[in-house]
Amino acid sequence: MMKVAVIGVGSISDCHLDSYVKNPETELYAICDINPKTLKAQGDRYNIPEERRFLDYNELLKLEEIEAVSVCTWNSEHAPVTIAALKAGKHVMCEKPMATCVEDAEAMLAAAKESGKHLQIGFVRRFGNDTEVLKDLYQSDFFGELYYAKVSYLRRNGNPEGWFGDKSRSGGGPLIDLGVHVIDMVRYLAGNKKPVSVYGATFQKLLNRPNLKTPKGYYSASRSENDICNVEDLATAMIRFEDGFVMSVEASFSLNIKKGSGAIELFGTKGGAKLDGATLDLTTEALNYMTDVTLAECKTAMGADAYQKEVDHFIECIKDRSLVCEAPAEDGVTLMKILCAIYKSAETGHEVTID
Repeated sequence: MMKVAVIGVGSISDCHLDSYVKNPETELYAICDINPKTLKAQGDRYNIPEERRFLDYNELLKLEEIEAVSVCTWNSEHAPVTIAALKAGKHVMCEKPMATCVEDAEAMLAAAKESGKHLQIGFVRRFGNDTEVLKDLYQSDFFGELYYAKVSYLRRNGNPEGWFGDKSRSGGGPLIDLGVHVIDMVRYLAGNKKPVSVYGATFQKLLNRPNLKTPKGYYSASRSENDICNVEDLATAMIRFEDGFVMSVEASFSLNIKKGSGAIELFGTKGGAKLDGATLDLTTEALNYMTDVTLAECKTAMGADAYQKEVDHFIECIKDRSLVCEAPAEDGVTLMKILCAIYKSAETGHEVTID
């Protein structure tokens, strides 16, 4: 049994904790969190002995028997915690986004190479049933030449507050928190194309809707009365890739729309697709007529087992280093280049090129 630990046991960590418990090859051995109440609650829930509950991740990393860790802290801690874990000889699964700047992401990749340990980024959408279906369509040439995509992740009243609204800890708002999912998913589906430039804009108009009485439904585990909100509430961008492929992006925490949505639209020379929740609509030509296609008995929703597949793949890659990782650190660096270029473009009002 491989002994594993989770650093940062707030809300998203449940997906990691549960998946390690269900994996027959791992033992959830230790946990760490800076919040004593959260640490106790999760320690009791998962039956972690008191001596293996830590407030300081450096103390946890001293346990030589631990082979792998998941890093589920707020974004600004991803880089220092991951680098420390790699230097301590642990394999690491780091939640998305990889970091809050390109320099930190590159330092994480360098630390992984120097340590010889496996570093995987938490791009969970890559392991969803919906991605599997769309990838199969792409590889089967259903789309032909894929030349344009529209992706959105829009919330009407969904700023979780806590660290999510604090740029010093999050690195940004809905773009880096939500947009990263759909940008990465489409780039992955299209063969990890190389980005060359972006033009973006961000808006701070509605913020976290502080005077609204309507419940949000999205709350950070670190939410408090002293929260600040200095991140964007809407981001939009156009991303160009080296082969001419273009992706349009929209992501919001707060937006005056009837309801939230998360749609992905793909457009090719032979066919197109729109994924919206669990619904996948396909369009193509047949006998010189426009044709709508319905996939029978096809699971298109991401599915709760996506996190399980992600964690299982992480463990498989550790046990067999010859396996090709489906979410390597190199892709995390590329996504950070895209995200940071969008923020820079929004700040300067000009297109930004990506090396």
